[in-house]
Amino acid sequence: MASSISATAAGEPEHSTKEREEENATSTRAAEDEDTGAQVAPIVKLEEVAVTTGEEDEDAILDLKAKLYRFDKEGNQWKERGVGTVKLLKHKESAKVRLVFRQSKTLKICANHLVLPTINVQEHQGNDKSCLWHAADFADGELKDELFCIRFPSVENCKTFKETVEEVAETQREKAESKDAADAAGLIEKLSVEDSKKEEKEEVPVAAKEVSKTTDDKVKAEVEKKDEPASSA
Repeated sequence: MASSISATAAGEPEHSTKEREEENATSTRAAEDEDTGAQVAPIVKLEEVAVTTGEEDEDAILDLKAKLYRFDKEGNQWKERGVGTVKLLKHKESAKVRLVFRQSKTLKICANHLVLPTINVQEHQGNDKSCLWHAADFADGELKDELFCIRFPSVENCKTFKETVEEVAETQREKAESKDAADAAGLIEKLSVEDSKKEEKEEVPVAAKEVSKTTDDKVKAEVEKKDEPASSA
């Protein structure tokens, strides 16, 4: 009997304390929820700031999630550059295309280079979700010859990336060849015009000499005619 009472006495304070804590918490919440009508002005007024990414004059022709690696020549090993998004961006005026890789959280640029006609994307041996390629990269603020490896969540995305880069490279190659042909044609035309002008300049003195000779002959003939004796009647 004593033990039962003791147990009851010992339990009651805990129950009472718990109830008081709940009541206090309820009172606190009620006080917080009570609208006093007071208006508190913000200490610091924040203004909207326009954020530029440098991609405003470009259109994205590819946008995929991936993980990027670069080969460390000194350590002779692959190093992770980050998890994020790889984009192929086409400039609206020049039509040049560049590859940009940004980390997801920090938006830090981990790869930034033009897709040139000479780029060669290869599948990573033993992994059909990865690709390799060389590029003169400018992500660190200076041109560096880098060997990149990119890994995608799926084989389809890897294939899409490879095919799109190859299509862009082929287009750039055709444009370069067309430009070279146009430049060559322009140079040939320029040389032809210059040769034509040169020939005209060479012909002018000859014509002038002939005119001068004709004039001299006429003058000489008139002088001789005057010097002839008059005929007798």
